[in-house]
Amino acid sequence: MQYRPPIESHTGTVREITIGKGSKALKIGGENALPFHFFDEGSIPNPPKLCLEIYDMKPNDWADCVVEPYKDVISDPVQWAKKCVEYGAEAVCLRLISTDPAEANSSAEDAASLVKKVADATPVPLIVYGSGDENKNIAVLSKVAEVCKGENLLLGPAVKENYEPVAKAALENGHALVAQTPLDINLMKELNIKLSKVFAPDKIVIDPLSSALGYGMEYSFTIMERTKQTGVIFKDSMTQMPMIGDLGTECWKTKEAKENETQGILWEGMTAISLLLAGANIVVLRHPKTLQYIRRLITRK
Repeated sequence: MQYRPPIESHTGTVREITIGKGSKALKIGGENALPFHFFDEGSIPNPPKLCLEIYDMKPNDWADCVVEPYKDVISDPVQWAKKCVEYGAEAVCLRLISTDPAEANSSAEDAASLVKKVADATPVPLIVYGSGDENKNIAVLSKVAEVCKGENLLLGPAVKENYEPVAKAALENGHALVAQTPLDINLMKELNIKLSKVFAPDKIVIDPLSSALGYGMEYSFTIMERTKQTGVIFKDSMTQMPMIGDLGTECWKTKEAKENETQGILWEGMTAISLLLAGANIVVLRHPKTLQYIRRLITRK
């Protein structure tokens, strides 16, 4: 008797979202199957996308082995972004660290001007994250949205404390939005419901927050897995947005990653693969070697 593997098909579909414009447009989401279920259970039209992160100022807390690949460009975000593309990044995540009042407290105008320069010079979509200050992010992300009108950036994070003005600026200027909640599926749905009243659901990407291997990654995995299953299997429209795994920063904070380059790349790589298996549609990495290893695993090339 011929063995026939059990096949489960699902009727829920993750929304397909496009970031970037024209020749650098990138689609994420769109699947109606669980992660890596390519065996006739459904369609996964857009494989996971791999992104590298950059800062708007020279980082002072990065491990030497992560600085090394960017040592010639790390003080110039425009050239740094181009280097990420050379390393194979399908998108670049620009973090506006300098805008934090606890850092350089740079102005919204300066931040927006820099984002525009990076966006114009980079042939891939741009993800823009503000600092950790929710109030400053309102001014910064609003100005970025205005100055980069029509670029279809992926802006964030929009959190419960500031989602209305950030969403308004993104909507008026033609950008997608990252909705961020702290590892809680109920809080995630609550924010998405509120956002969907003022912003198009098919322009929202979920950031459930990501932890590193050995530092709570199991909980991150569980939240992502439940979100994906709830959307694909049970057709919950408030969990049918693509997800971003923003993990590079968390991985390279760990003492294990900082101990040596090989261990750090493996630490970041194992975290990335875990979150991709859980349902992340795009992951933000820090070390270009990690990106290359994950790409080989996904494409088998």
